[in-house]
Amino acid sequence: ILDISKIEAGRMTIEFIECSPVQIVSDVVALMGPRAIEKNLDFTVEYEGRVPRTIRTDSTRLRQVLLNLCGNAIKFTEKGEVRLVIRYEPDGEDGGRMQFRVVDTGIGMTAQQEQLAFEPFSQGDSSTARRYGGSGLGLAISRRLAEMLGGALTVESTPDQGSTFSIEISTGPVPDDALFDPSQEVGDPDGGAMDALPENGHTPDLTGKRVLLAEDSADNQRLLSFLLRKYGAEVQVATNGQDAVKAAFNAQAAGTPFDVILMDVQMPVLDGYAATSRLRREGYSRPIIALTAHALSGDRERCLEAGCDDYTTKPIRRLELFSMIERWASHGSGIA
Repeated sequence: ILDISKIEAGRMTIEFIECSPVQIVSDVVALMGPRAIEKNLDFTVEYEGRVPRTIRTDSTRLRQVLLNLCGNAIKFTEKGEVRLVIRYEPDGEDGGRMQFRVVDTGIGMTAQQEQLAFEPFSQGDSSTARRYGGSGLGLAISRRLAEMLGGALTVESTPDQGSTFSIEISTGPVPDDALFDPSQEVGDPDGGAMDALPENGHTPDLTGKRVLLAEDSADNQRLLSFLLRKYGAEVQVATNGQDAVKAAFNAQAAGTPFDVILMDVQMPVLDGYAATSRLRREGYSRPIIALTAHALSGDRERCLEAGCDDYTTKPIRRLELFSMIERWASHGSGIA
């Protein structure tokens, strides 16, 4: 309501700064991906050709629009997929145009509903509002923001088949040598092209690897579970060290041991250090990787003394972490 009021009063400020469109997409996928997983939907990113490494736009407002469009697509799709498709079109010396298309296989809209979609406080009909909730402001705000970013927001939809929302914005001047193909350069399936590949150029493959994620933060649980599954891993979550110890031994007794445990060191009930020490004392020998928010001198040594095989810090560098998981999973057993 504050946003739409500011826009209508002409008081919404837009700050054009250099930013990475690929990083914005990665942020959106990281936040929306767990919602798609909860509904068993495929959520994918596609780059149609090369895109700029940086553009001049308001990253906060662009991210806001993409989060709204992807959130709506997931909300109104019960089965199938949601795709975020990105392309860049050069447009002379003054810059080019970035287009972001959010394609879903959801409930779709009639022509009349399309006309009303961008009106404030409007939704498809009363049954839509009752079933799905929402204020009816998201698309109205998104269209205004798209216009303020030098572009437009449009929709094409078919009832019971799905919708495609397209936002196009101006980029400012982009030199030809500033274009790259994120999928080829990084090979990261969720579009997160800001992580560097390991030195050997190998993209990790966790297909079939069983990972126990011991992590008490719900946001971190969703994000890491989403990313691990994107790389093919099977993931089980434990919310504290005590549950992690129990899950590790239960899986081993059932003949389906975890290939790797990711152990956050700061958790309630039993922290990661104590949980790892208990596992080692009771004969658990499979790999354990510590996750810690600290990067202080001595932290690595403390993790290794507790019995961890390896250690990495937050915020997580996903490709680095997943290469570490792949390497330790291939060992079959950890320090013992």
